[in-house]
Amino acid sequence: MERNIVLITLFAALIAVLGLVPKITLATGVPITAQSMGIMLCGTVLGAKRGFQAVLLFVFLTAVGLPLLAGGRGGLGIFASPSMGFVIGFPIAAYAIGWVMEKTKTMAILPSAVIAAAIGGILVLYIPGILGMAVMLDKTVIGAATLMTPFLPGDVIKVVLTAVITAGIYKARPHMVLSRT
Repeated sequence: MERNIVLITLFAALIAVLGLVPKITLATGVPITAQSMGIMLCGTVLGAKRGFQAVLLFVFLTAVGLPLLAGGRGGLGIFASPSMGFVIGFPIAAYAIGWVMEKTKTMAILPSAVIAAAIGGILVLYIPGILGMAVMLDKTVIGAATLMTPFLPGDVIKVVLTAVITAGIYKARPHMVLSRT
């Protein structure tokens, strides 16, 4: 129990630290950040339940005002920005990533992590993200989805980095990749 609390807290902090990597804000108002890689790592390393809890903790701390999102953003105002769908989708994406990891235990860790991070960190996360952008930017869903195309190359790189990091952790300390236990 204590180990789980420590890991959940540690991974919530990891997401916050990844927000310190300089962001690039596109015309949509949604920044390109490293934080989505933290969401992916929560799922691949911690699994569905713990990954969800770590990301939910991060979102809660951000919502109550801690400036944890890239660029030092925090507070309830994040739910009135073009990024709101992504913030809402973060815990869902982490859960989906962890769930895929848990369902692909018989597969080698690297391809399993690539598949999980791509499904949860791109496909699942983009659904609420695009819907949120459509609402906040007064665009159609197709229009908002089109605005997401500049994000895809970076997100594919994050998927690969997440898989490599997860595989490295698994090789060094297999018992620490809880999505495999």
